[in-house]
Amino acid sequence: MQSQNVITVLVADDHPLALEGVRSILEKAHDIKIIAEVQDGNEIKPKVAELRPRILLLDLKMPNLDPVEMERWVRENHPETLTLVLTAHDKDAYLANIMDAGAVGYLDKKLRANDLIAAIRRAVRGEFLFDKEQIERAKRWREDVTEKWESLSKREREVLQLLTEGQDNNAIAVSLGISINTVEKHLKNIYKKLGVASRTEAVHWWTEKGTDFRT
Repeated sequence: MQSQNVITVLVADDHPLALEGVRSILEKAHDIKIIAEVQDGNEIKPKVAELRPRILLLDLKMPNLDPVEMERWVRENHPETLTLVLTAHDKDAYLANIMDAGAVGYLDKKLRANDLIAAIRRAVRGEFLFDKEQIERAKRWREDVTEKWESLSKREREVLQLLTEGQDNNAIAVSLGISINTVEKHLKNIYKKLGVASRTEAVHWWTEKGTDFRT
């Protein structure tokens, strides 16, 4: 039976070298114990339900993983498990969405060993580990990107999605059952609402900022 003073950790990462690195770091902490390692998103829920780890150390990019949906599931079903994101992906969209879902921290994989151990201990003590800069970045993203996205109509979102899939105006018109003139009007509105000037810029906006949205 584990001592109540031991912090149990489930590590979720699909990179063997990353798992090895985390393992080597946490093994140095007498009060932290890795109780499972998973490399596929489908394995996380069963392991959380079975083992009830105190900390879920989660990489954002894994096979079969929607990190936001996962974190919402953890919060709803196993609130005793705290999620710390440990990732190399530092896009504002990821940061804001996982923060809103309920994670307690968003850590860079370049974090020093002692700082990772300290972050786990702080999380268990009830600390919120998003720093001031991260909070400000998430706030700006919500205000700027979310406002622009929500200004688009359902049809405009559909047109934008098809645009980013490489379809030309004629193909978009056929896909949506509308005229080419209507497609062109939608594109004009999309450019204006997103603050871009061309198809290329609209695609870039979607790739960099909009891909975490669901229509």
